Amino acid sequence: MTGFNRIVILTGAGLSAESGLSTFRDKDGIWARYRIEDVATPEAFARNPTLVQDFYNARRKGARDVAPNAAHAALARLESDHPGNVLTVTQNIDPLHERAGSKNLIHMHGEILRALCAHCGGRTPWEDDLTADLDCGRCGRTGGMRPDVVWFGEMPYQMETIYAALADCDLFVSIGTSGNVYPAAGFVAEANAAGAHTVELNLEPSEGISHFAEAIHGKATEIVPAYVDRLLKG
Repeated sequence: MTGFNRIVILTGAGLSAESGLSTFRDKDGIWARYRIEDVATPEAFARNPTLVQDFYNARRKGARDVAPNAAHAALARLESDHPGNVLTVTQNIDPLHERAGSKNLIHMHGEILRALCAHCGGRTPWEDDLTADLDCGRCGRTGGMRPDVVWFGEMPYQMETIYAALADCDLFVSIGTSGNVYPAAGFVAEANAAGAHTVELNLEPSEGISHFAEAIHGKATEIVPAYVDRLLKG
């Protein structure tokens, strides 16, 4: 395998599924059981904050004690041992990349173990339940404490940094993502435009499979460590 110096990795829910966290868009995923409009939009929070908080409190409980799997560990090892630059951009709101040891990491959809004040924009680590009657520790106002996650209709975080990395990368790897949620689904096109080699590692072919130069399908805990071994061996 030709050596790469500037690697961008995109990860989605399929990476964390083998750690026991539910995916969103599979037939038995979270969005098969909840309406997005009821729990994952700013309008839903304004209309029924208690319902939204309960939904994310359940997600937070699920993320508190879960452990990273072999795929997370492999990506942390790639970042640590690769002589070039490795940036991981995750759509996941769980803390598994950090727990595995990844440091050069962007949570483009936010983090479930952080809270955001809708009034002042203040952010803080948060592992307990959020409720509609909480006061913000920064501005003191009540009723605005929400999970620090990007809802539908909101702009994902650090997009300028992500697009700059895609424009400069020579390898783009998409792992465990459905390929139908934008803007992340468009990252492969950005990488192709930059002349990068593009690879999909997924349980099954994504909706965007035709845009990738290479694809490997199987369980993330098997194919990701094997692919990382290939990269590190050069």
